[in-house]
Amino acid sequence: MPLPQEGYNPIVWRIQQMNERITRDKMESLYFYLQPAEAIDGAHVTIKGRKMLQFASYGYLDLLGHPKIQAASQQALAEFGSGTHGVRLLAGTTRLHIELEETIAQFKKSEAAVAFSSGYGTNLGVISALLGRNDMVFSDKLNHASIVDGCLLSRANIVRFNHNDMEDLACKLAEAPKKVGKLVVVDAVFSMDGDIINLPELIRLCKKYEAILMVDEAHSIGVLGETGHGIMEHFGIDDGIDIHMGTLSKTIPAIGGYIAGDAELITYLKHSVRAFIFSAALPPPAAAAAKTAFEVIEAEPERVKILQTNVDYFISGLQKRGFNTMNSETPIVPIIVGDDERALMMAKISQEQDIFVLPVLYPAVPQGSSRLRANVTAGHTLDEIEHAMNVFEQAGKEVGLL
Repeated sequence: MPLPQEGYNPIVWRIQQMNERITRDKMESLYFYLQPAEAIDGAHVTIKGRKMLQFASYGYLDLLGHPKIQAASQQALAEFGSGTHGVRLLAGTTRLHIELEETIAQFKKSEAAVAFSSGYGTNLGVISALLGRNDMVFSDKLNHASIVDGCLLSRANIVRFNHNDMEDLACKLAEAPKKVGKLVVVDAVFSMDGDIINLPELIRLCKKYEAILMVDEAHSIGVLGETGHGIMEHFGIDDGIDIHMGTLSKTIPAIGGYIAGDAELITYLKHSVRAFIFSAALPPPAAAAAKTAFEVIEAEPERVKILQTNVDYFISGLQKRGFNTMNSETPIVPIIVGDDERALMMAKISQEQDIFVLPVLYPAVPQGSSRLRANVTAGHTLDEIEHAMNVFEQAGKEVGLL
């Protein structure tokens, strides 16, 4: 990539470089992002008139369009309208927001909860509100961008530890001064690799070194545990997480994020987090949909069992075909390709065979680990999963991966 010439505006240069790359990819039919869906039907999506099997969605329990959730959202629209015209602290709180937060607290077995308008904004706002200049935050190297940005915004001393490496974390915690605030923040399920944090050891270390533990369960609610209650149920642990973060846009078919924890924490966050104080409230239809989705997870645990069966079938089938799926144990299954060009070509071949899957390239993942990120859901049948794996195998052979 040529460097900008002297006197050239670097902001304009960055914009031009991005546009040139996207234009080039589009000319070569290798641009797969921002494709508008014309219809969404369970595990299928219609794009440009073609009905495709959906392997890029976060709808792990196939709850989008569930009749109870639809009815709750429509009732909220009729009762409160499409928005609130206000932030939560002023005119933006409705009965539905309080009911949603009570439902989340009950689901997470916490004293209280607070809902935000954005999952990204939840991490950004909460981490920066908890920490100050003299504090320390310990962050897994593969944490989500919203966690990374929250740490940066906090102005605390940031200590990154090797991915899921509890020995490295222990060494770094041991080196920290005793009389500083310490926050350890991690993903429960990592959004690019699909692996699970070592929660039991993480809790032990946080107790030993008097650190507060925050866990982002964006990809573990509805996924981990016998009944989909998340990472603590997965490990059979009753307590140890101080700050439970989650989203309302993955398994939960709405939008937003939440924090669950003790009542004093939640009161503090409601009056300190700028992303809560200065953002418009969740639209009532979204709040009602999210609340009802948690209730459906409780009432229909068979969805979790179907999902976990599909995950096992998908991962084992890909591995038998010779694919590297790293350490994934969850619906997020990386199909490691290596370089950008082959990842793009595999996505092209797959989409031409009506499998909607997307490539993930550097810098979203480490250089040399470009991949297809294939997400399996409870909405897929085993026959559909088998068909998708056959398409991926064909694509892998065509690009010289297999």
